[in-house]
Amino acid sequence: MEYEKKIINPRRDDLDPELIANCVEMKDTLSVSAVFSDALNRDGVMDHEIKFKSANKPFIGTALTVKLKPGDIVDCLPIFDIAKPGDVVVIDANGTPNTSIWGGLMSGLARAAGVVGAVVDGSVRDTDEAKLLDFPVAARSVSPRAAHSAYTGRTKPIEINVPVTCGGQIVNPGDLVVADELGVTVVPYDLLAEVYPLAREQAAKEEATRAEILNGATVEELLAKFGRI
Repeated sequence: MEYEKKIINPRRDDLDPELIANCVEMKDTLSVSAVFSDALNRDGVMDHEIKFKSANKPFIGTALTVKLKPGDIVDCLPIFDIAKPGDVVVIDANGTPNTSIWGGLMSGLARAAGVVGAVVDGSVRDTDEAKLLDFPVAARSVSPRAAHSAYTGRTKPIEINVPVTCGGQIVNPGDLVVADELGVTVVPYDLLAEVYPLAREQAAKEEATRAEILNGATVEELLAKFGRI
């Protein structure tokens, strides 16, 4: 029966750890989600409703994806069978606004597993607890209503490490997820080797532009030197 479906695909084994680490080093860059979106020619940005609901703590990591079934939302506890340090849990909960599939205990388990953040196209709860844990959760909404897993014991239907849609963006396992207080940007892994140096260049250019502004540069001078503001 469909409601019993449970798929857990293996992790990608072709990710370049050095490339990922170089990207993660950029997490303290100002407006880092915008920097990566600019490097993607304004692509990759999730819907504006997907915002931090707990700690305002920028993160960059690779996607561990979860797909849930509309109308039969379960807790995604099986992710902890394969979660690794540096993962970002990205959950396609179909935008379900009033039933939360991520709470404070999930945040604690994720933090203990080395997960750097969670992005939920749906609802979360216990944001006060996540703040105490300093664990960042970006989501579409917040609601105290729990998923039914705690009452039924069911943790399926669920699909892990499959392509999902989150915040209007297709997210594949291993894609780079960049989140800050502005929102969330997703960089397809297959484009990352091309996008990363562009993001570095954009971040450096913005830092130089800020310095010029503090030194009194005019708009015309900035456009002449940097080509954009």
